[in-house]
Amino acid sequence: MKPGEEAFLLTVEPRAETMDANPRRDAKKPRTLRCSIKISNSILIVFVSYFGNRVHRPRIIGVGGLLMAISAMMLTLPHFLSQPYEYGSVLHNRHEMCNLQSTSNSTQSCNRDETRRLTDTNNLWLLMASAQLLFGVGSVPIQPYGISYIDDFAGPANSPLYIAILFAVSVFGPAIGYLLGSVMLRVYVDVNKKDLGEAALQLRPDDPRWIGAWWMGLLISTGCLVLTSIPYFFFPRTMASQDHGEKNDGERSMTEGAGEEDKKLFSEVTRSESGSEDEDSLLGFLKSFPKKFVDLLLSPLFLILVLAQCCFSSVIAGLATFLNKYLERQYATTAVYANLLFGSVNLPSVAVGMLAGGVIMKRVGLSLKAIPRFSVVMLTISTLFYIPLFWMGCSTQKVSEVNHFQNSQSWSPPSCYSNCNCPNSTFNPVCSYDGIEYISPCHAGCTNFTKDPDNTHRIREYTNCSCTASTKAKPGPCENGCSHFLHPVIIVIALASLIACLTHNPMYMMVLRSVPSDEKSFAIGIQFLLMRLLAWLPAPALFGMAIDTSCLRWRTVCEKKFSCGYYDNNMLRNRYLGLQVGYKVMGIVLLMILGWKAHRTEEYSLADDKKDHSDCPAGKQGDPNLLKLCCGVKR
Repeated sequence: MKPGEEAFLLTVEPRAETMDANPRRDAKKPRTLRCSIKISNSILIVFVSYFGNRVHRPRIIGVGGLLMAISAMMLTLPHFLSQPYEYGSVLHNRHEMCNLQSTSNSTQSCNRDETRRLTDTNNLWLLMASAQLLFGVGSVPIQPYGISYIDDFAGPANSPLYIAILFAVSVFGPAIGYLLGSVMLRVYVDVNKKDLGEAALQLRPDDPRWIGAWWMGLLISTGCLVLTSIPYFFFPRTMASQDHGEKNDGERSMTEGAGEEDKKLFSEVTRSESGSEDEDSLLGFLKSFPKKFVDLLLSPLFLILVLAQCCFSSVIAGLATFLNKYLERQYATTAVYANLLFGSVNLPSVAVGMLAGGVIMKRVGLSLKAIPRFSVVMLTISTLFYIPLFWMGCSTQKVSEVNHFQNSQSWSPPSCYSNCNCPNSTFNPVCSYDGIEYISPCHAGCTNFTKDPDNTHRIREYTNCSCTASTKAKPGPCENGCSHFLHPVIIVIALASLIACLTHNPMYMMVLRSVPSDEKSFAIGIQFLLMRLLAWLPAPALFGMAIDTSCLRWRTVCEKKFSCGYYDNNMLRNRYLGLQVGYKVMGIVLLMILGWKAHRTEEYSLADDKKDHSDCPAGKQGDPNLLKLCCGVKR
């Protein structure tokens, strides 16, 4: 996988969370946007995998990279087509202050400008969804063609290491994406538009109203995608294999470690399958696809292994999509610093784990029987690292009318600001000197403010606040007292990720070695199809639902629920981490079943001295995958 493609994909993640923070954009739409990639990818990946060795794989990858570059460019268009970002400020609009003379209703109706803005936003989301669909189309060939191309022309001893290096290097793409996001989010979103001066002077990246320049990283990613796609057009269609023996790569991968008679049997079975009459045409493939698909799923070891990978991919999806939001809410950090930590600490540990897993496969030479056992041990240790995280957090700070009520009736607003006519859509948190946070200066009953003498474009403090004990309040949210946990938490998550990624290459090589050479691309396509349908599509939605159910107060625009203003931190922590642990436990159980199944089938074959495999079930006689894994031919 090209680092440029991964950089683009993970550049979208922090920007999706930034757009999620925009009070005028629906919090669920960034998640729908992410799913667009998986939908188009899932639809096409099986058909692309069919062509396998029939096409010039490097050139197809290059074409896919150029399509992704076009997609990245399209994703920046909403910024240039939309109106400048408008944020609430008492300096030029006092509707967020307590206005005792106002007669407007607090449940004010939507004005014409607000309605038009919402309509324009919906249209721009359609454009971004189309761009994501195009990105999904362009990313389809990368995994099945790239991995099979490497495995076809690398020696059997070097293939695991090369593929491990491929995945380890590809992790630097997400790392660059998050680091790029941390830099770009320090820049104000409308840096290229007029009237920037006041916004840049008044807002800071730690201000809840701040929106970073999410679109700048996409422009950089476009250039990276173009530059990394061009070299693929100069790769040859085939290369000399590193194996100088008489057998081709398919025979090596299927017969490595087997006896002479077993090798002959594999050769005959592979020739009989690869020489099927109608499969050289697309129509023939469509006719044979249901049978091929069912036969692959009926291989219990292949199915169990892919289901286990789906569980662990769900954990990765949850981390990649929501870890930034989790760090921001739990430990009161900024989106900029959360991206910086994730890109500089967590992702490099993933790369080290993947590379170390490839070295282990090359040096130790784990057998198909030993891989599940090794994976169970490593993933169990990784899961145990998560246990302390459940206690490394704090409760939500006291927020008036959210989790701290001055009246006994929680549905009744306090009398201290009942005559202030506060808009429901306002969100500009302030903190009183007694540690209680208010949604806005209006909700604190503040009627006036003083400016910062060093910067007259910023508020120093709000005064005449009828709801606070000191009649004063500071701009910005109150501290939650958990910032000291931030660095230990990211280190623990990084260590858990490193240990878990030691199993990535062994499990992947188990998939490659369980199918004939001419079916590698198809098997990889089916694997990624199942992983997208069972992991990358539902997992972000499931994590999003778990996070949404932890919301204490939603920010609204025109009486419509948009992004969440406050979460129950304890509930958020338990549900977010608990869902990850649940996925890991399910994956470990599946790997234990896989190890038991491989052990039982090998015992069965060792007890049988007949090398013609006549005692194997009839359904396994024509399937090299099942012959190898179930009837005693070992790698």
